Amino acid sequence: MFNQTRQRPKTRRKKGQLISTAPHRVPHPHLLLMIAILTFTGAFSFARSGLQAAEPEVKISSLGEHGFAKSGDTRIHYVTAGKGPLLIMIHGFPDYWYTWRHQMPELAKTFQVVAFDQRGYNLSDQPVGVENYAMPKLVNDVKALIEHFGHEKAVVMGHDWGGAVAWSCAMTYPKMVNRLVILNLPHMNGLRRELANNPKQQQASAYARHFQSPEAASQLTAKGLAFWVKDPDARKKYVKAFERSSFEGMLNYYKANYPKPPYTTNATAMPRVQCPVLMIHGLGDTALLPGALNDTWQWLDNDLTLVTIPNVDHFVQHGAATKVTHRVSTWLNASTTEK
Repeated sequence: MFNQTRQRPKTRRKKGQLISTAPHRVPHPHLLLMIAILTFTGAFSFARSGLQAAEPEVKISSLGEHGFAKSGDTRIHYVTAGKGPLLIMIHGFPDYWYTWRHQMPELAKTFQVVAFDQRGYNLSDQPVGVENYAMPKLVNDVKALIEHFGHEKAVVMGHDWGGAVAWSCAMTYPKMVNRLVILNLPHMNGLRRELANNPKQQQASAYARHFQSPEAASQLTAKGLAFWVKDPDARKKYVKAFERSSFEGMLNYYKANYPKPPYTTNATAMPRVQCPVLMIHGLGDTALLPGALNDTWQWLDNDLTLVTIPNVDHFVQHGAATKVTHRVSTWLNASTTEK
């Protein structure tokens, strides 16, 4: 949903603008995602928008067992490990289930972790049409996974768009979400308020407005989408996952759900969150500014634990992997024993 990088990848002239191929600091952080993705190469997307993902051999990997669940007519790919209470892990943009590789082994010691590909991504189905990526559909994918594993409730953990889905799950199905973990995604009321009142957040969200345009998906590439992945081996996996994904589907999250101008503050339209919430926010995020975190407690009816991490960017589960894993594990296990 909201991403940035410190260096520009290799680029070319586009829309009358020559962008250097030499790594250097970029003076406009809020445009980083749009620039990096749209100009990484001149190739157009070959994503299989509207097609079902090819089903691989279901296997057991070092991180868990692969499988599929049905959410209506949409098939959802997941990887699961561990035993115990259910923990659903939801990735954002541009990402896939593998984003949780640093957290899964530790959390699987006390939970059954389920990291899944959101619809449109990697091995999950890629339905056609903006309406198939509206928030109720995304929320019901999580509900379907909880039911698939035979549970009545789960801990729900999300980053970026996964955070938006996690917030919405807790509001839509409060009895199914007993605890909520949110990484770098403020409550939507906070984001709306900042978009309505904060010119810096309006500027930082310029990329999202572009992603809502009809031509945006045709300008994406798998390599460009993986620009933020620092580990070379992981980046290869990401490129392959994005080659299997639907670029139209990815951007339909923005078209269906991201606030559009004119921005207004609408803090009364959303149900209050009933479960305890842990929020972890990398303060180096240049797309989701920390001002949106203010007043989160006004939209909750339970405990809020807020952890801010300086000098870490939007992908906090990678940039501060050990700290995030420890904070999440400690909070979840302490919550399990509390009455």
